[in-house]
Amino acid sequence: MLIPVALGIALTQANQNEVTVYNQGFALIKEVRQISLQAGRQNLAIEDVAQQIETNSVGIKCLGNPNALEVLEQNYQYDLISPMAILNKAIGKTIRLSRILPNGAKETIEGTMLSAPSGIGADMVYQGMVLRTSDGRILLNPAGELEVTSIPDGLISRPTLLWDLFAPTAGSQTIELSYLTRGMSWTADYVLTLDGSGTGDIKGWVTMTNQSGANFADAKLKLLAGDVQRVAPRGAPGIIGGGREALSKMVDAGFQEESLFEYHLYTLQRPATIRNNETKQLSLLEAKGVTVTKKLVVDSMLNFGMYYPSEGEVGTGIMKPQVRLEFLNKTDNKLGMPLPAGNFKVYQRDKSGSVQMLGEDRIIHTPRDEKVSLVVGRSFDVVAERKRTNFRRLSPNSFEESFEIEVRNRKQEADSVVVLERHYGDWRVSETSQKWDKLDANTMQYVVALKAGESKKITYTVVTKW
Repeated sequence: MLIPVALGIALTQANQNEVTVYNQGFALIKEVRQISLQAGRQNLAIEDVAQQIETNSVGIKCLGNPNALEVLEQNYQYDLISPMAILNKAIGKTIRLSRILPNGAKETIEGTMLSAPSGIGADMVYQGMVLRTSDGRILLNPAGELEVTSIPDGLISRPTLLWDLFAPTAGSQTIELSYLTRGMSWTADYVLTLDGSGTGDIKGWVTMTNQSGANFADAKLKLLAGDVQRVAPRGAPGIIGGGREALSKMVDAGFQEESLFEYHLYTLQRPATIRNNETKQLSLLEAKGVTVTKKLVVDSMLNFGMYYPSEGEVGTGIMKPQVRLEFLNKTDNKLGMPLPAGNFKVYQRDKSGSVQMLGEDRIIHTPRDEKVSLVVGRSFDVVAERKRTNFRRLSPNSFEESFEIEVRNRKQEADSVVVLERHYGDWRVSETSQKWDKLDANTMQYVVALKAGESKKITYTVVTKW
C-alpha cells in the first residue's frame, strides 16, 4: 500500500527560484523545495506547478544527497475543481435541484443526472442537462440551484505532479525541481524620440506576459534572446542588452547582459514577482544622443518581387517615397548593445514641445555594430513619378526599354532622395542621365539631391536578355 505524503511550497530562499523566459512563448522554471520523506515506496504530491507544464521536461535533483530518492512514476493531474467539472463527473449520481415555482414556493427535487450540461444560462438554466427525478419524471434543461453529495474523485484544487517514488531512508530533503512551461513570453519594445536636429533618445522596455497558470514570487528573472530550435508536435505551428558602457548605468536595478552559446541572456538584478495572467513591463536600456539619419527611398518594385512592369501597370505612375530612419548600433553612437527583436515607436516634439508619433516598425535580433533601419511612413511633400518611355524587342530573347523618373521636392528646405530600380536576367544600362551604383545583381541606385521646390528627372535605357 502506497503512503501519500503531502507537500507544500516551502522554499529555503526566495532567490533560489529562477524563471528563464524565452521569446518563443515558453519558460524554464527552477524551484528549490523542502520535502519530507518516509522510508520505502510512497506517493509525493508536488502542488502549484504551472498549469501549462511540459511534463516530459521535468527534472529532479536532490541537493543534499543524490541518492535520497528514486522517482518510479510521474503523473500530472490538472482536472481542476469547477462547477462544470463536478457536473461532468456526476453523471449517473444523485443530485438535488432547488428551484422557485411560479407561485413563489420553493421546491427541492432529488434525482439522477443522466446528462451533464454543456453550458449555464444567466438564470442558472443548465442547457443540455437531463435529470431523472426519484418519482420517474424527466427534467430537460432545469433551472435552479444544484447540490451534489460529494466532490467526485480525480478533481484537484491546484495543478499537481504526483510522484510514485522510493526513498531508502526517512528524513527531510531539499530538491531542485525544474521544468518547461508554455504560456510565458516576452518581447522588447523601444521608444525613439527625435529632437529634430539629427539625434534622438532611445528607451527600451521588456514586456512580459504570464499565462502559464502559476505565480512565481521573488524569483530570479532571466530573459533569453535568440532563435532556439524546438521540436513542434505534429500539427502545431512551427535578452536584452545594452552596450557595456550604456548598460552599466542600469546594473543596480536593471538587467545584466551576457553571451550564452549563440544567444544573449539578460538577468534582472533584483527579485521579481511574476503573477499569473499578468503583463509586466521592466526597464531594459536607455541611450541618449543617438545619431539618427533620415532617408527617403523610392522603390517602384519593392513589393512585387520578380514581376516585371508593362506600360501603365505595376511600377509606373505617382509614388510616395518611403521614409526610413537609420542609426548604427555602435558604442561611439551611445549604443553598441545587442538589441532583441521588438517594435520601435518613433516620436518627435513639435514646435510647442508636445511629442507626436511619427511611425512604428519592427526589428529582428540585431547584434552590436550593425545598422538599424526603421520604416516610419511615406513622405508627404516629396513626390516621384515613374514611366516607361520606350520599349523595343531586339530578338526573341532580348529587348530594350527606357525609363523616366521625375522626383519633385515641394518642401521649403533641401532634401535628397534615393531611387532604386530593379532589373532581372542579363541586363546592362546603355544610357543614363546621371551616375548610378549597382547594389546587387538586380538593383540600381540613384541619389538625387534636391533644393527647396526643385524637380529633377532621371532617364536611362536598359537592355535585357533572357
